[in-house]
Amino acid sequence: MSLSLLRPAARSALRHSARPTLAVRAFHASSLRRYPGDGGLNNILSGGAAPAVEVKTITQNGIQLADGLVLSSACIFLDGKVFLWNVPEKLWDGWKPEHFEIFDTVVPKPEILLLGTGERVEMLLPALRQYLMKAGVQVDVMNTRNACSTYNLLAEEGRRVAAALLPITPRRWEGAPSA
Repeated sequence: MSLSLLRPAARSALRHSARPTLAVRAFHASSLRRYPGDGGLNNILSGGAAPAVEVKTITQNGIQLADGLVLSSACIFLDGKVFLWNVPEKLWDGWKPEHFEIFDTVVPKPEILLLGTGERVEMLLPALRQYLMKAGVQVDVMNTRNACSTYNLLAEEGRRVAAALLPITPRRWEGAPSA
C-alpha cells in the first residue's frame, strides 16, 4: 500500500506507529494525606482520628517507634494505639484464642491483621486462624520486620490495619503476669 493514497492524517499515524517506542514507566510516590481546611497539619488534641503509630526501626532490643519509644516485647498496634501484649514466650506453645480477644471486641474491625512472628515466619495454628476468621479479621502472617514495614505502608495509606508483633529476640514484659 502506498502512503500517497492515504489522507495526510492517516499517513502521519501510520508513520508514527511504525517507529519503535520506548517504554515509559510512571513514577509513583505516596502523597500526604490532607484533609480540607487542615493546612496539612494534624491536631492530635482535636478528638479526631488518632495519628497512626509508625515503626522507625527493629533491632535485637525491640521495636523502635518514630517517637523514640522502644518496645522490647510483644505488642499490638490497633487504631493508632500501642498495647502491650502478654503472650507465652515460646511461639504457639500455650497460645489460646484469649490472646486475640481484643480483635473480637474492637469496633470497627481492622481490614487486616499483620502477625509478626519474630525472626522467622511461623504459621499460625489453625484453631487461632479460625477464631480470627470467625471474628471477621483477615490475618497475614510474616516475620516481624516485614510486618512492621507493611504496617507502616498500609497505615500511611489510611487503611484500617492492625499489627500483632512478637520481638526478634523473645522476652516478656517486666512485671507481666504469666500468660
